[in-house]
Amino acid sequence: MSTPEGYPRITPFLWFDSNAEEAVDFYLSVFKNSRRIGELRAVDDIQGPMGSVVTITFEVDGQQLTALNGGPNFKFTEAISLAVNCGSQQEIDDYWSKLTDGGAEIQCGWLQDRFGLYWQVVPANIADLLKHPKAFEAMLGMKKLVIADLEQASQS
Repeated sequence: MSTPEGYPRITPFLWFDSNAEEAVDFYLSVFKNSRRIGELRAVDDIQGPMGSVVTITFEVDGQQLTALNGGPNFKFTEAISLAVNCGSQQEIDDYWSKLTDGGAEIQCGWLQDRFGLYWQVVPANIADLLKHPKAFEAMLGMKKLVIADLEQASQS
């Protein structure tokens, strides 16, 4: 099987009930380097209401994704999340604020956005920081990660 021209071989596919377009517009507003690539609209009532969005292909900061209006049969779970690697505390704070708006803070840098999708908002050097048991222990007590606290814990 060949890959359609201009599309990566593997693309995460996100199943929404009926609000894929709203979700994509939200993600495009959160991430600056993002764009809508294309869409498939229903051409008959089998695909959905005539003219409604079936799928939207979009890119978020270089990662291509496809959103599907698939109906209420399946919901997102913590088993799949999108990680946002951040270069500064300001980036963590900004993404955390935007993505938790209408969503929920979880723990250890995890959150659920208003559409039910799970995210991890973490420092880019999280793997190095967590090599230190005390930094890992410090992370367990956080919702939004604080780089300075993780660094301090990794030094002790």
